[in-house]
Amino acid sequence: MAEYKILVVDDDREIVRSLGKLLELEGYEVHKAYNGMEAMDILVSNEIHLILLDVMMPQLNGLAALMKIREQNNIPVIMLSAKTEESDKVLGLSMGADDYVTKPYNTAELMARVKSQLRRYFSLGAAASSGEVDILKNGGLALNRHTKELTVDGEPVRLTATEYKIVEFLMMHPGYVFSAEEIYNHVWQEEAYSVENTVMVHIRRIREKIEITPKNPKYLKVVWGIGYKIEKIN
Repeated sequence: MAEYKILVVDDDREIVRSLGKLLELEGYEVHKAYNGMEAMDILVSNEIHLILLDVMMPQLNGLAALMKIREQNNIPVIMLSAKTEESDKVLGLSMGADDYVTKPYNTAELMARVKSQLRRYFSLGAAASSGEVDILKNGGLALNRHTKELTVDGEPVRLTATEYKIVEFLMMHPGYVFSAEEIYNHVWQEEAYSVENTVMVHIRRIREKIEITPKNPKYLKVVWGIGYKIEKIN
């Protein structure tokens, strides 16, 4: 297995130690930070492939750190939090997290989510070598599957790995309506269970990036009670 580098960020040193051991047993190289500022310093000087990021920390909490990370970097971020309210999960996802795991977590499930995020992130280059169509176009949207870049009316749009996979999936099937469960199954590659809010938050983030008027979208539309689609535009 390729040696992926994972940054674990938590002010609880025992959690960092135990997670680090677990990840190392899985073959990952582990970097450790105990607050958001330390995490940012590590990101500047190291190539990191995934971040496990606690929410409640001193010296730049997890959500503030996430915002700074997303200004420059689209690597997968899994939030870790003792907060179990759905609103907290929605907030984390809406700020750019790829996944959100509540404490205490099942270690096998967490490792599965780590592998899923890494697989998704590094499989983004698969289309270029498989003979698939390199550029998907629909109206003013153009998705280059070789460079993994989306432009709207010629202007580049920055997407996270999860957002990219959602946009790619919908643009491959313009006009088709997919349920939240179908989108989740394809993008997360996991069984879908109570995933409507998770998918909805990512859809809302994408809309804010590609639509002139997100509340009256031209491209990414909701079919109420059924799902979501990219409107087919010539």
